[in-house]
Amino acid sequence: MSTSKTGFRTRALPLFPAFLFIFISAFTSVRVEAVSAGAIAVKNGDKIAFLGDSITANGARPDGYVTLVMDALRKEGLDVSHVPAGISGHRSNDMLARLDRDVLSKKPQWLLLSCGVNDVWHFKLHLGKRTFQGVPLDDYKRNVTEIIDKAQAAGIKVMILTATMIGEDPERELNKNLIPYNDFLREIAKGKKCLLADLNKDMQEELRKIPDVKGSAKMFGEPDYKRDIKNKLTSDGCHMNRLGNIMMAKGILRAFGFGEAKISSLEESWLKASQAPNAGGAKSSGNSQ
Repeated sequence: MSTSKTGFRTRALPLFPAFLFIFISAFTSVRVEAVSAGAIAVKNGDKIAFLGDSITANGARPDGYVTLVMDALRKEGLDVSHVPAGISGHRSNDMLARLDRDVLSKKPQWLLLSCGVNDVWHFKLHLGKRTFQGVPLDDYKRNVTEIIDKAQAAGIKVMILTATMIGEDPERELNKNLIPYNDFLREIAKGKKCLLADLNKDMQEELRKIPDVKGSAKMFGEPDYKRDIKNKLTSDGCHMNRLGNIMMAKGILRAFGFGEAKISSLEESWLKASQAPNAGGAKSSGNSQ
């Protein structure tokens, strides 16, 4: 306290409000980050089951989408684990038949369901003398509905992945045949309050972004397949290559609540890792479907 020339006593302003402002600002910043982190649907200690076919089985490889998703969640400080439940050639009826054994008995908090490619493809697929049987749409609907109902009855949260393309040409007959199956997945995800990763939509958008390169395309099971654009996201028209696995991982993380800035940062790190001289990870292949 001091005395002015006028004789009035004045009091120095305390520093407390300034410190309080700094504290509140810092707390608010931390709180925003916490809210942002809290928007991610996965919680610490969660176990995630990935149920699917050979695309899912390949996804568990070092450079596969399952591995990328789990690594991204762990980078958020989450202690998470996963149940690999992808089996080559499986359709919705096969996945329903093994649901108890491969998923429910493991007591996960999450089920990520990737189902539909073989249900459609197996109407047309031939490997030598070996033929396959597809699953009609009505049966597919019943199978998927029962998988979701059983999982939710067990307290498991469900994310549905729309089926990725069968060949990278959107005008291909099999991709046209896949449309009602994916339309159903979008509808039931909304009706059953499941998360949705619309990977078919993501895949088509990504293919439009990547420049065409002239050359022969590859299509699993079709040695005489004719298309003069090299594959972009798949090794064989169905099974994902490095870029395809990144596309799938991005879609799943987006559905879990990751922001676009974080997804872009992750994608950049994945691409850099794939370009490293000694980058590990087996290439995705289509030895069987």
